[in-house]
Amino acid sequence: MYRHSSVSIFVALLLTALPLAVRAQGWKPEQPVEIIVNCAPGCGPDRMARLMQAVFQTHKFVETAVSVQNRTGGGGAVAQTYLNQFAGNGHYLFHTGKSVLTTHAMGRSVAPYTELTPVANLFGEYIGVAVKADSPIKSGRDLIERLKKDPAALSFGIATSIGNTNHQGVAGALKSAGVDIRKTRNVVFQSGALAITAMLGGHIDAVPVSVGSWVPHMKTGAVRVIAVSSAQRLPGFFAGIPTWREQGANSVVSNWRGVFGPKGMSAPQVAYWESNFQRLTETPEWKNEMVTLNGLAEFMGAARLKKYMEEDYADIKAFLVDLELAKK
Repeated sequence: MYRHSSVSIFVALLLTALPLAVRAQGWKPEQPVEIIVNCAPGCGPDRMARLMQAVFQTHKFVETAVSVQNRTGGGGAVAQTYLNQFAGNGHYLFHTGKSVLTTHAMGRSVAPYTELTPVANLFGEYIGVAVKADSPIKSGRDLIERLKKDPAALSFGIATSIGNTNHQGVAGALKSAGVDIRKTRNVVFQSGALAITAMLGGHIDAVPVSVGSWVPHMKTGAVRVIAVSSAQRLPGFFAGIPTWREQGANSVVSNWRGVFGPKGMSAPQVAYWESNFQRLTETPEWKNEMVTLNGLAEFMGAARLKKYMEEDYADIKAFLVDLELAKK
């Protein structure tokens, strides 16, 4: 009996130890692959999807053509509706993040996030809030004090929906500091790039987006990043930017960005893509981009991502209820 158990355990461990690439040999794409994003060209997910496309084809990880499809609108609802047409089809992938949980928590999703097939989480990121370089707003504390007096005194550009991680990156801090966020003025854009353009044109006052989106504008001196949503100061290029906590607001908000397939994907399909995305994160191109974006290396395979999402949803729901953006 003990010998049989030992053999069974050994076989199970051997199968677990097999590289993903070996376990994924049962399926590979036979037609062009689409990577879907829920925002306009130039947004953060679009930029990453195009890097995926380039790496997959340059390194020949994927033998068929790979394209990026921008399906904007509804805070991700349009993209998810499009994806839902291809149940069980491993040629369609959706690059998104925590927004799949926030839209569900707020009752705005076209289908439960549980109908997506988790493939892999790729990285994490924080939110940076910025104003124009010549703005009278000099710091996050300055922003808070002005909005305490008049919550509608300034306008925010939110990409791509109210309640998402970008919005949380500023709303959480404002509420923590005593600002009535129900009275703040928010303008929704189809991408962070469009929101930034509007701010630089003087049409809105401030924009919260992933910190990496600010790097080129900081280099030209066009913007002033007044706060980051991390628990401690970020290293490198953002070392001089104070956190919200340093400025009197007890708020930390992070986003994760992963890849999903439509519902009903087979285990071999998931294994194929899980393997290739793990290889992607090990390439020099990807690592360099993580340095540029100040991204957090947080690769998770399909099973771990699924469990993590279940745990994260409860926290997100509670946070949005506290912000009065979702019902209990």
